[in-house]
Amino acid sequence: MIISIILVVLLGLWMAWSVLSIRGVKEPSYTVIAQRSGYEIRAYQPYIVAEVTVNGPFDQALNQGFQILAGYIFGGNTTQEKIAMTAPVKMIDKNTQEHTMEFLMPANYTLNSLAIPNNKNIRFREVPAQEVAVIQFSGIFSQKRFDRKKADLIQYLQRDGLVIEGNVQIAGYNPPWTCPWLTRNEVWAIIKSSKIN
Repeated sequence: MIISIILVVLLGLWMAWSVLSIRGVKEPSYTVIAQRSGYEIRAYQPYIVAEVTVNGPFDQALNQGFQILAGYIFGGNTTQEKIAMTAPVKMIDKNTQEHTMEFLMPANYTLNSLAIPNNKNIRFREVPAQEVAVIQFSGIFSQKRFDRKKADLIQYLQRDGLVIEGNVQIAGYNPPWTCPWLTRNEVWAIIKSSKIN
């Protein structure tokens, strides 16, 4: 009985920590412009990302890319400036061995006001206004789940006659210690069509 109570308390603390750890984390604003069977379409305004391309399998690239970009926002730059964490963190698969990770920069920064990173592999890019088809799911942020949800989204878009621009992306909103059933993950596909019926 005591062990059961301890386990329940620990589970409750884990869940509370999972929820509280993302409070106050900023996300880019968007407007839902269409709800379709299986997914939704959002309109995003321009935002800036810090990105790095890493080689290796998905899980390895995920950890390596995160460490590089986290190092930058935690002070790994020429002015030792700390930059607030935002969400989501995005991964773009170029192929099975090349991945680009992106951290969204807070909205108060411009390309000219961001501190210069100590790691020369980090690049900055302004993402233009775009329409994005999105599937949301919970669970572990993994290549297997990404591939399955990506296939679903591609199938939905083909069904609805929408064309994808560039590579499909996976977006995560939670730190690694979050309870899997409380995570928010998404698959994003930028669509070329500018008129959603």
